[in-house]
Amino acid sequence: MEFGKLSKILKNNDIVLAIGLVIIVVMMVIPIPAPFLDLLLTINISLAVVILLVCLYTQEPLDYSSFPTVLLIATLFRLGLNVSSTRLILLYGQAGNVISSFGQFVVGGNYVVGAVIFCILVLINFMVITGGATRVAEVSARFTLDKMPGKQLSIDADLNSGLIDEEEAKERRRKLERETDFYGTMDGASKFVKGDATAGIVITLINIVGGLIIGVIQLHMDLTQALGTYTILTVGDGLVSQIPALLISTATGLIVSRATGKDESLSVDIKNEMFNDPRVLGVVSGLLGCMGIVPGMPTIPFLTIAVIAGVMAFQKSKEKAQNEVNAQAEAIEQEHQEQLGKKEKRNKATRESVMELLNVDTIEIEVGYRLVQLLNVEMGGDLLERIAQIRRQTALDLGIILPSIRVRDNLQLSPNSYQIKLKGVPLESGDVYPERFLAMSAGDPVGNISINGIHAIEPAFGLPALWIEAKDKDVAEMSGYTVVSASAVISTHITEVIKKCASEILSRFDVQQLVDNLKKEVSEDYVNDIMKDISIGDIQLVMQNLLKEGVAVRDLKTILETMSVQAKINKDPVYLTEYVRQALSRNICKQNLADTGELCVITIAPELENTIAKGASPDGKSVTIDPGITRQLIEKMNIELEKAINSTGNQPVILCSSLIRRLLRMLLERAYPQIAVMAYNEISPNVKVRTLGMVKL
Repeated sequence: MEFGKLSKILKNNDIVLAIGLVIIVVMMVIPIPAPFLDLLLTINISLAVVILLVCLYTQEPLDYSSFPTVLLIATLFRLGLNVSSTRLILLYGQAGNVISSFGQFVVGGNYVVGAVIFCILVLINFMVITGGATRVAEVSARFTLDKMPGKQLSIDADLNSGLIDEEEAKERRRKLERETDFYGTMDGASKFVKGDATAGIVITLINIVGGLIIGVIQLHMDLTQALGTYTILTVGDGLVSQIPALLISTATGLIVSRATGKDESLSVDIKNEMFNDPRVLGVVSGLLGCMGIVPGMPTIPFLTIAVIAGVMAFQKSKEKAQNEVNAQAEAIEQEHQEQLGKKEKRNKATRESVMELLNVDTIEIEVGYRLVQLLNVEMGGDLLERIAQIRRQTALDLGIILPSIRVRDNLQLSPNSYQIKLKGVPLESGDVYPERFLAMSAGDPVGNISINGIHAIEPAFGLPALWIEAKDKDVAEMSGYTVVSASAVISTHITEVIKKCASEILSRFDVQQLVDNLKKEVSEDYVNDIMKDISIGDIQLVMQNLLKEGVAVRDLKTILETMSVQAKINKDPVYLTEYVRQALSRNICKQNLADTGELCVITIAPELENTIAKGASPDGKSVTIDPGITRQLIEKMNIELEKAINSTGNQPVILCSSLIRRLLRMLLERAYPQIAVMAYNEISPNVKVRTLGMVKL
């Protein structure tokens, strides 16, 4: 049981790291036995070798981003070992087998030789490797920070031009931040190595002086015996510490000087860049051969290396010649393939050009050549931006995702004309003047100020208007006109066309996308469950019926839940649509509220409702009544609507019973396509209703 708990603890890296750091700190305070010190010294040497090899095989510095922290921990560990070994040397005159072995075997028991070797190692580490690594780290940090704004601009430029997507841009920004943090941290971490080398020199001198004082004064040794005992142990301790320090300093130099952009190891780079040219190897072989035959020179070493370099040069020369032959063969084969490919491409291009003629865009806008400037951002055109806003606003208002709206020029149109196509068929058109503004007024201008302009009809709503020059814009606005730009006129016209034709724009594929999006937002199991009795086709028909009357279908969850319940009774789309309207009553009322927050309505007399109900077909999908009654209905409706609009300034809603709501809509949709027809049970309880009139025969 206890072993199992220990195993779980050791598998937790955070706990192991915390325990290791605590042990390092404790080593500086509490004496540790010599056998345990031997184990820790061996671990120190092993870790230094591991760090060196990891840095050697690292392809780029960011692959070893934890190196600065590892460097700090390794330096602290080594200093803790120095303190522990110093305590043992000065207290007991011995510090374990590892230090004794280095003092006796490595330097032959001669403390003078050991001191010289130690000084040489310290100088190499302190003056050469550590100094160079520190300088490289400083320069790398400075240049990395200096290049950071340029790299960020490059990422933004690639994102804006479409060369990369948003995810790749985020990844490159994260990598840039990590690179900056790494080199900035390495600039400070390299000071640990430099400080460690300095501390090693000071600790060694203190140990020697302290050992002599203890040996001569306290233990009454003679000077020679004290030097032989304490100096050899101190030098051994210094060598045990300086060898790992030298390895880690070398690793630091490797990691900060790794500047390759290739995904290859350092050994592969050195091989490809230094020993890949037969000319270099041939010159080296000849030079060493000449030196080997010079009298007085060591012939065997020079000639041996000369032969090796010559063999390498010969092999590289053969490889280079073979590569050239292969390259020529590949070039001939590639040229042959290109000729075949060109022929195939010509045939394929012919087929594709014909196939492209069959493609039909759902929504398309064609403009005359004078309106092309509205598409050019550099010339101040904002039509494309407005079209993008239309797609966003349509998603919010109607709850559908518009397909891409293609805009192209058409030289067959008059210069200032445009036309809107739905599925390849021209639907509506208009004329605009890019250099002018359209001024519209609902009534007489304030002060009856006369403004010169080109008389026109606003294409979206059919209002009388003037195309005025830019200099008259302020005067027109102060006179009560509503002034808009040419691109605003086109975008407004497109918006109204989309609202009128939303039911035709919504395809089954669009509905499938909306359902898939709901699965991601809510739950796939939930959506699959409520769609057991309904299909994508059923949902499309109901949504099209709603869009025909201007009802937003954004609340897809409510639509599906209502259809799921009612489909168990009747799957007829007309039947399902009426119940979905009742479920969406709050949204329908909100769309038709007047400026005062009230729902202004015109009701239908009971006898007229009975007449319409009697004319309904058995399936309830059509209505047939006397043409005279229909004409009277339209005339009376026109009178009531005019009175309601004049009294409130708002367009009222036609209110009737749920039995005839759809039938009444069918009778009125040609004469009043924009008038909403609602049933009594579609009015929310919290909505205040204001009756403005009643239609009766």
